[in-house]
Parts: sequence; C-alpha cells; structure tokens
Amino acid sequence: MRLHGKGRTALVLALVAVVGMAFRVSWNALRDIAGAVGADETAAMLYPFVVDGLMALALVATLVLADRDRTFALRVLGAYTVASLVLNYVHGLVPELHGRTVDWGRLADWDPANWALVLLATSLPVGSIYFGSDLVAKVLHHRPAPIPSAPANADESTETASKRSTADPVESTPAPVTPNATALPRPVAVGFLKSTPPTKPLPSIASAPAKPIERRAEAAESTRPRRATGRVPAAAKSTRPKRTTEQLLAEARAATTDWPDAKVTAEGIRRAVRTSPVNARMLRDTLLAERAATAAEAVV
Repeated sequence: MRLHGKGRTALVLALVAVVGMAFRVSWNALRDIAGAVGADETAAMLYPFVVDGLMALALVATLVLADRDRTFALRVLGAYTVASLVLNYVHGLVPELHGRTVDWGRLADWDPANWALVLLATSLPVGSIYFGSDLVAKVLHHRPAPIPSAPANADESTETASKRSTADPVESTPAPVTPNATALPRPVAVGFLKSTPPTKPLPSIASAPAKPIERRAEAAESTRPRRATGRVPAAAKSTRPKRTTEQLLAEARAATTDWPDAKVTAEGIRRAVRTSPVNARMLRDTLLAERAATAAEAVV
C-alpha cells in the first residue's frame, strides 16, 4: 500500500517528534556525564549534540552514499549508537550523577571500568570531529549514478530494427547479352587515303565445322617451341680440362710464393688459381701446413 502526500508528511512529522523526544531524554544523561568528566555548563549542554547529532548525520550519509562509503557511514552510526547507549546506562546506574554530587572523573567504583568510561566519554567529541568531517566530505563529493532513461523515439527505433531484420528482396538477374557474330564493315578513309574494301563477315563459332578447328589446334601445338630441358649442350660446356689435386697444389705454390702467411687465404687462392671454394680451402690448409713445417725445421 502506497502512502499519498499527506500520509508521508504525517509519517515524517511523527518520526521527527519521536526522535526529538528521544534526544531530550538522552540529552539529560549525556549532559550529566559531560559534567562528571570535567566539562563546564556550556560544554555539558553541547555534549549531547556531539554524540547524538553525529548519529543523525551518519544516518543521512547512509541514505545518500553507496558501496564502501555507505558501509563506513553505517559503522560510524553503529559505533556512536553503542557509545550513547553505554553512557545512558551508566547514568542510570549511578544516582549521584543526577545531582552532580559524584567525584570529578569518577563514573564507576572499579578503577578499570572507570578509566574505560572516562576514555569513552572524552574521546567521543574528538571522534565526532574526525568522522563528521569525513562523512560530510564523502557526501559532497558523491556523484550518483545516472539513471538510464528510455529513448523518446522508442517506437521508431523498434520499427527501424524490424525493417532492418527483414531480408532484402532478391533482384532478378538480367539475361546475358548475346554478341552479334556478324562483323560490321570498316569505315571508308577520308582524304588522300585509299578506301579499304569491306571485309567479309566471319562465321559464328557455332556454325563452323569442328574438324578444321581441331587441325588448326594441332598445327599450333606443333609450331610451339619446346621447353628447354635440364641438360646443358656440349657447346656450352667449358673446354678447359679438369685439373688434379697435385696440379692445383703446384699452381697454388707458384702463385703464393711471395705471399706472407696473412695473405694466404681461401679467397685469394681461389682467385689466383681459378678453382672452387672447396678446393681453395683445401689448398690454403695444405700451404699453411707446409710453411709451418718448414719454419719448424729451420728453427731446429
């Protein structure tokens, strides 16, 4: 069941009245507690606003914030609610607090409990400054998520999508154009050029006999040049006789007689003797070995 405008207004006013009366009851207890821990009359009157006022601020922040910030506001609200409940409970247990006849800083007979209660009562104002400032900053910097709105032209978009989803009509393929097999006569040249007699029309392929075409194809195949095979003709081969290893070694010795050892390389021998790279490396190794052996004998 939904409430109308007047019903909502009445509910909010009733809630404000209940909260105000509850605050008045809690305000009496928190004022006496503040006076017992050393606050003067003005500070004792403002002390309930520090505790219960922050509870109201945390409640508003809980309704505005979201995600982690909302969880933080709920924790602050719960912590200060528990603290206010404990102080109101202590106020009910100690009758001396009502007439402010209790000793200054004495909220319980047991010392550890008294120290904990005094620490709680004196730390709540400092916590209100820290947590209240943080909650206000979070509320001011909060950016609510945009609510997706339905497009104004929803009907048009739906109609367009339905039109696009339908298949396009198949277009008929035009019939192929048959070329005219009859050749047209050539135009007569103008001026000093002689006129060319019109050529005879060529017969169509369909009316030509099959045998002459086959004979022409065979004649064309017979006149085509043959592809070259992998064999090299004898005229293209080199007429220089193949040299033996001893002949190559003798030519290499003669060519490298005046060469220093650093110049005796496979490339240099290949160019001097005109041989393959494999033979050039073999000749290089042999010549260097001979020079090394000759140098060793000279030392001995």
